[in-house]
Amino acid sequence: MLLFYLRHGDAIYNPDSLSPLGERQAEALAKRLAMYGIDEIYSSTSNRAQLTAKPLCELLKKDIKRLDFCNEQYVWDELTVSDGGQTDWFFNKTKFKKILASNSIVNSKYRWYENEELKEYSFGKSIERVDKELDKFILELGYEHDRERHLYKCVNPNDKRIALFAHQGFCVSFLSSLLDIPYPYIANHFDICNTGMTAIDFKDENGIAVPMVTTLSNDSHLFRDGLPVHYIRRSKF
Repeated sequence: MLLFYLRHGDAIYNPDSLSPLGERQAEALAKRLAMYGIDEIYSSTSNRAQLTAKPLCELLKKDIKRLDFCNEQYVWDELTVSDGGQTDWFFNKTKFKKILASNSIVNSKYRWYENEELKEYSFGKSIERVDKELDKFILELGYEHDRERHLYKCVNPNDKRIALFAHQGFCVSFLSSLLDIPYPYIANHFDICNTGMTAIDFKDENGIAVPMVTTLSNDSHLFRDGLPVHYIRRSKF
């Protein structure tokens, strides 16, 4: 199985939609994915994610299967903090970046949210919720997560190509959970751009699969269509 994780296009967050640029990004991404061949299309229940998936659905004449647990609103409510009246992802704030990079957090790995400096927050509930829902979803696709061994049992191995349209903030939780990489590592060191494509290969090796990221936040479809590229933590290129 090849799983494509796609972030939505450039968004208008209130009301939840895509900007004109986001619509063009979605069309560029659709043309690329249609060339690859996609068997099933999933999306967060947010409007911006579904609108990003829409051009692909039209090209392939397929319906969207909606996954509510991927809606970014849940992790936004659980993993943001307010500082001086401004609310943002906790991992975007300098104070928490330092905490996530500390030896005590790095050494605690998967139980990082139990650290003394983070105990006052309910980050752990969010992580546990995503773990549970993600394992259920991946099992439905044919792979059972063995978290003790950090791999997947191939219950129903297949060659399907699956597209999941979702979000940047949710992606941190998603990739951490899916790949068994501690959340602080992903939060501090990885990012994805609008319509960035991440491909994850579940190769069956004697009944087990250790998912391999073959490309992360790839945006070559934007260059191909002559669209501007904007990386979140940097200026436009």
